[in-house]
Amino acid sequence: MEKAKKEFDFAELRAIRQRAVGRLFWQLKRYIDNHMEPQLNNLGYADFKMSYMMVISNIEEQGTTNNELAKRANVTKQMMSKMVSLLEKEKYIYTTKNPDDSRSSVIFLDDRGKDLLMDVRQCIDKVRVKLDGIVGHDRMEAFISTMVELVTALGREEQ
Repeated sequence: MEKAKKEFDFAELRAIRQRAVGRLFWQLKRYIDNHMEPQLNNLGYADFKMSYMMVISNIEEQGTTNNELAKRANVTKQMMSKMVSLLEKEKYIYTTKNPDDSRSSVIFLDDRGKDLLMDVRQCIDKVRVKLDGIVGHDRMEAFISTMVELVTALGREEQ
């Protein structure tokens, strides 16, 4: 069956683009990253990029393996290994041999990584004040709750 050729409509594209969920999330993340990274640089973390948060924010108190970090961040093990090496060099994290598997390491937050996360929290609080000022605290809470529900349900589907 032959598909009827429809004329491309830029007005329709613009209307769709305005409400495209992926694009909206990307723009919001870009705003937050662009707002927070200079603040962190001013606090002494000039060597830290917001893209490294996928590593730092997923390390548990008892340590986390590279494979688990890669899975949580949805990146390859090789990419995670590169980021782990870089962050270890900059003293945000440290690694020890895995007592359960000598072929792997367990990754822990170093003191600088813990300090960073405390400072990130303050930066996030400033962003949240700005967002609350735009849409209101209750709407932001509802938006965050909706995102948590979506991410949780989609995460279950992926398993």
